[in-house]
Amino acid sequence: MTAGGKHGQSPAPLSACDQPLAIRYDVALLDLDGVVYVGPDPVPGAPESLRKAAEAGLRLGYITNNASRPAEVVAEHLSSFGLDVTGEDVVTSAQAAARLISQQYPAGAKVMVVGGEGLFAALDEYGLTAVRSSDEDPVAVVQGFHPEVNWVLLADGAHAINAGAKWFATNLDLTIPTAAGKAPGNGALVKAVREAVDVDPVVAGKPETPLLLTSIERLKAEAPLMVGDRLDTDIAGAYAVGIASLWVATGVNDAIDLAAAPLEQRPTYIGAGLSALAEKHPAVEVDGGMHSCEGWIAEVTDGAVVIEGEGEPYDGLRAILSAAWAANDDAESKDKVDVRAALIKVGLAKP
Repeated sequence: MTAGGKHGQSPAPLSACDQPLAIRYDVALLDLDGVVYVGPDPVPGAPESLRKAAEAGLRLGYITNNASRPAEVVAEHLSSFGLDVTGEDVVTSAQAAARLISQQYPAGAKVMVVGGEGLFAALDEYGLTAVRSSDEDPVAVVQGFHPEVNWVLLADGAHAINAGAKWFATNLDLTIPTAAGKAPGNGALVKAVREAVDVDPVVAGKPETPLLLTSIERLKAEAPLMVGDRLDTDIAGAYAVGIASLWVATGVNDAIDLAAAPLEQRPTYIGAGLSALAEKHPAVEVDGGMHSCEGWIAEVTDGAVVIEGEGEPYDGLRAILSAAWAANDDAESKDKVDVRAALIKVGLAKP
């Protein structure tokens, strides 16, 4: 099955593509943390893969749930890797949240910021007045990740919400990847505020639709491809707006997570990293309980995926995922099939 191009109906997981993705799609919507960079440093090989994709004609958009920095600052960071990036190529959840607020309140409306400079810049872009205190009587509170957000600011944001300000959150990511490992993300801080208020926030970032819809609009994408590492945000977000997705193994989720994923978190394509943009993606053939892909054959026996054959590891992973997803969907119990031994067999897990 070949994936569709235009957004509106989600293509099937593990769709085949008989040409490089960089040719099949017109714009890549690239998540940043865990895909293009981790902390200040690029993911190994990412800049080279992106330059190659751009040379093939793929336009690159950089889409992030992280609201801590303005788009221009993010562009400068990416440019330091040798990428040709301007602020117009970057869309942040801060911009998506500001757009949502601007649709509900008039120009100049006061919005309390529980976050950093990324939110201040986005509110200014959309003609709203950013304030830092509940004493300013804001009509809304917008909360986004920034490493300097502290208890005092969280508490004051809760005071404003309890006084009647409408609450917006840029995203609900519980963690963010850092050079030292996982760290608490904006979702963890939103949970802290939620304990002190009686309402839920309106969310702009993935997997909710505003960020991706804003990105598609701003980047004028006709056949967009979402590229991400997180199943519950990047891949689920693509599913929600009906566009194709590429999962890469350089960030938060791994192949074991992928095998256990529900339908809305199953990607159209999979790859080790951004080099997958230059690759064709073979089909998985299903014959009864046998799932085959480019020399690998997988099936489920006694609650575990068993795989035989040889070839490229990610072709083996395609067969494993196809078998695991079919078995998990048919199973009456909530237990997921075991894929670890199969992943070891294809070289994608350690014994």
